[in-house]
Amino acid sequence: MKFLELVLENFGPYIGKQTINLRPEITPQTQPIILLGGMNGGGKTTLMDAIRLALYGSRAQCSTRGNLSYGDFLTQCVNRHAKPYENTRIELAIEHVDSGNLVEYRIVRTWMRNPKDGKDSLGILTHGALNDEWKDDGLTNTWDEHIEKLLPLGISSLFLFDGEQVKELAELEAPPPVVYEAIQNLLGLELPARLAADLEILLQRKRKQVASIQQLANIEEIEAKLKTQQAELDAATEKLTELEQQRERAEKQQKRASDKFILEGGKIAGERHQLDRELDTAKDNVSLLRKNLRELAETSLPLGLIEPLLQQSKEQAERERNIARSRIIRDAILQRDRRLLDYLSQLKIPDSKTEKIITFLETENQQLEVSDEPPILELDDEILDRLQFILTQDLPAQIELAKQHRDKLEKAELEVEAKERQLNAAAPPEVYEKLKNAVMETQKNFAKVQTQYEAARRHRDELDRAIAKTKKELSKYSEKSIESKNANHIIQASAKVKETLKLFREKLTLKKLNKLEIEVTECFRYLLHKSDLVHRIAIDAHNFRLSLYDPQGQPVPKHRLSAGEKQLLAIAFLWGLARVSGRQLPVAIDTPLGRLDSSHRQNLVERYFPAASHQVILLSTDTEIGKVEYEQLQEQEAIARSYLLKYDSKQQQTTIESGYFWSN
Repeated sequence: MKFLELVLENFGPYIGKQTINLRPEITPQTQPIILLGGMNGGGKTTLMDAIRLALYGSRAQCSTRGNLSYGDFLTQCVNRHAKPYENTRIELAIEHVDSGNLVEYRIVRTWMRNPKDGKDSLGILTHGALNDEWKDDGLTNTWDEHIEKLLPLGISSLFLFDGEQVKELAELEAPPPVVYEAIQNLLGLELPARLAADLEILLQRKRKQVASIQQLANIEEIEAKLKTQQAELDAATEKLTELEQQRERAEKQQKRASDKFILEGGKIAGERHQLDRELDTAKDNVSLLRKNLRELAETSLPLGLIEPLLQQSKEQAERERNIARSRIIRDAILQRDRRLLDYLSQLKIPDSKTEKIITFLETENQQLEVSDEPPILELDDEILDRLQFILTQDLPAQIELAKQHRDKLEKAELEVEAKERQLNAAAPPEVYEKLKNAVMETQKNFAKVQTQYEAARRHRDELDRAIAKTKKELSKYSEKSIESKNANHIIQASAKVKETLKLFREKLTLKKLNKLEIEVTECFRYLLHKSDLVHRIAIDAHNFRLSLYDPQGQPVPKHRLSAGEKQLLAIAFLWGLARVSGRQLPVAIDTPLGRLDSSHRQNLVERYFPAASHQVILLSTDTEIGKVEYEQLQEQEAIARSYLLKYDSKQQQTTIESGYFWSN
């Protein structure tokens, strides 16, 4: 996906119609960076808000909205010098690949002061083959759903962010709730939860399909109760999230007011001892299985290597036995014929009749011809029967038993490898921070917020239990009152499906985080350019907290990192997330260098900005991407286009011009 063009008309400080070409250059060399320079308060953040507003409308997380309603926010965005009859307009042209074809959309939002119904007017224009555009009413009506396929709102903060967000992420021990949810969405970890919700909807439908009228009324009453409880839970969760953020802010104030930090905690060894015992058990199991295989090798199992030869030997022996039996039968018949002829000669039967009898016997005896093939094996019946037993019963049983032992051995060896990997990754000693001697005012503030947070958490837990009770009450109808076999099968199987989804989420999380750890480590080491400081970065599966380890496997406390190194770590985290997600999305950064020192700025300019994405939009002041950094990006041929936001403080208006602070 790419941003192609942004058009602003009477939006914020931008009076009249102003256009920014956002297309990166891809030939003959990739130039991904679109650089926009402006002083503080000159409209840089407004451009970022315009992109968010165009994409998401009333759902957009804009910087100046606060608690305003959408209608009041739109009114606030109208340029103060715009005439009452003039529209405010935002256009954002985007391009993405759909089924192998490039598709171009132009998102257009217009409104006036105090918009009717508190909404803007949305139109999605589709770009045709003849360079004409027309409004796609179907896409306009379903745009909120469609944009979720291109750049979901839940992950937008990981691609459209500012330096303050990076700074906050760098200072926290674990990502805040908003970023936590965005990471889950980006890695696809919310899929099991969505599937579980879809499963619950399916169960409700099946209950209604087979319930009696009275049962249906009861189910609908319980479902209405469940819906109300769920709404209360959502509100309580949102309140809890807000209080958690307040608690984090209060805790940071308390830390700043403290005059002493950090006492190291003890070592964690229990887990390693347990893994050692499990590894020893697994190794003993491997030894036992190998012993069983060696014992099998002392039976008839090795004959499996020459099974085709044994089969041929059996067939040869059977053929020799049949030939020998045929010869005995033939000789017995010939002796009987000679006795018969002797007897006939004694009876003085006429010669003509005797000749006929002889001819008849000779004709009959032609069928008794036996092969003259000499015997090769000359096996007796006992040996042949033993060979038959080995081939049909003993050897197949031994081979099957060997396969079973081999499969068990492979599983046992895999278990040994898994335990050894766990031992290598077992958590070493961690360092815990303890607050000490905080200022009384910050202590009281933190205690107050903590009390509110605990109360909100208890309230949410109570709602969780109430919802669980209601769901249990609802499930009784599927267990006792509903008779449809198909629906019952679905309802009964749902518990197993839920467990499967839970297991799937756990395995998916481990798989994604293993890959993410590698990417974040690689990005951080690449940006830091100091390979001896951090060798590996581990990510907690529950809260995405980062833990750093040196080449000796010892933990590197986060407080040992400088402020700049922490910000590089946060950027490496965001960069690694983008790479693991596999999504080809543009990256837009407001205030990209923040408070970084010159060496860390150099690393970002040289290593991150040109490689962060196929399209990188930078909104900077002259003190961030200064003359040195600008010239460096120019030497790298990384800048496709640059613009300067010129702010007139008297008119409080901004105009957009091509170039940068030092480009002329």
